[in-house]
Amino acid sequence: MGFSVSGSAAIVFVGLFIAFGTFYTASTNTVEEMTDANDDWQDRQLAQQNTEIEIVAAVYDNETERLVVEVNNTGATVLSVNDTDLLVDNEYRTASRDVDGDAGTDIWAPGQRLTYSVSAASQPDRVKVATETGVAATEVVTRG
Repeated sequence: MGFSVSGSAAIVFVGLFIAFGTFYTASTNTVEEMTDANDDWQDRQLAQQNTEIEIVAAVYDNETERLVVEVNNTGATVLSVNDTDLLVDNEYRTASRDVDGDAGTDIWAPGQRLTYSVSAASQPDRVKVATETGVAATEVVTRG
């Protein structure tokens, strides 16, 4: 029992040390990614719970062939105008929009009103506004 046993044991211990180091690094990175993903999920859930919108009016004007939809942000979450969608009779529609008269902003804060104006050849039946958090509101269109 000379050098060969001691040398073999040293090689095995070095191999185990390297293997443990690799395993530890991989497992630590995985746990961090899972923790970050869980935190992101909780943030999205909180934003969704704090989001509430109310369609105040959905009025179609026969003379101008325009549909005007007014939506209030009644929740506690600041929403993005660009990430809020308008559906008219279940079809995605692009429309001119403004928040309390400001067409250049992307921020729709609580207590503010978002107004959509879209051309329509005939009166649609209903509109739906969907936010970035998945919260939506639907309203029947009236004639104005």
